[in-house]
Amino acid sequence: MRIIQVTPSGQTSKSGNRTTANRWARIFRSLGHSVSTITDYDGRPADMMVAIHAWRSARAIERFKALYPEKPLVVCLAGTDINEFIHTHPKPTLRSMELADAMVCLHNLVKDITPISLQSKLHVIYQSAKPLSGPRRLSSRNFKICVVSHLREIKDPMRTALAARALPNQSRIRVTHLGMAHDGRSAARAINEMKQNPRYVWKGEVPGWQVRQELKHSHLMVISSKAEGGANVVSEAVVAGVPIIASEIEGNIGLLGNTYGGYYPVGDTNALRDLMLKTEASREFVERLEAMCHALLPRFTIEQEHESWHKLIAKLT
Repeated sequence: MRIIQVTPSGQTSKSGNRTTANRWARIFRSLGHSVSTITDYDGRPADMMVAIHAWRSARAIERFKALYPEKPLVVCLAGTDINEFIHTHPKPTLRSMELADAMVCLHNLVKDITPISLQSKLHVIYQSAKPLSGPRRLSSRNFKICVVSHLREIKDPMRTALAARALPNQSRIRVTHLGMAHDGRSAARAINEMKQNPRYVWKGEVPGWQVRQELKHSHLMVISSKAEGGANVVSEAVVAGVPIIASEIEGNIGLLGNTYGGYYPVGDTNALRDLMLKTEASREFVERLEAMCHALLPRFTIEQEHESWHKLIAKLT
């Protein structure tokens, strides 16, 4: 089957949308389909379209369904679709959702903001992650915390650094931040933070293998976002066996569950600092978080994501 995948993110982009598109293309090929991933739909025929982002891909969605109304259309609801554009640009976002034969979301609380009339189309497909190449190797000198986040306001990217500033002198915590600065201002902020905060290092954008290497040497991963659509870094940490401290938002709760023990209120520096200290001081607490993450491991395996797409494509065709 010929599948056209549309994403607003260009070929060289390291955005979450492009990372997802590249991984799904590999999955579709492994299932025996041919795949073209494009940013601007030109009307070419296909047996199915997978459109990542309801609002940003709205024109492609409209054109494909007008040209090939009998062909299945899958719309992936991105984080900004469900957290922003369904409220700020409801007409084109909802139109894309209505045209879709199926919608894919990345965490299990998206249903709560989906109109009741469209909920039957919704399918949760959790993002998978590659396992580590070997066992974790943790430093005995420092307690290493990893942040994997681009420097965008919605990610609240400096929250862990700010929490690290408030740690007592005897703490061994060190924070390593991986992620691209989207503008000069955010880069300057991270550079300035390194100058003022000896516990914090920003390494900028790095390839996926280097993210996994950093996780291998990390005691803890922090995701501090104000909103998410289902961050792949959560999958990566779970698969790597790294416990997670997460902001208490739907995008994180929809992946880790309501009973997960590592949440803190969004933007609360002191609460985050306290949890960081608790993980450093209490092996029992860390083991509890590790056990909770381990129980979620089947959710984020490559096999699970393959099977989810296999079932959805079979249902549509």
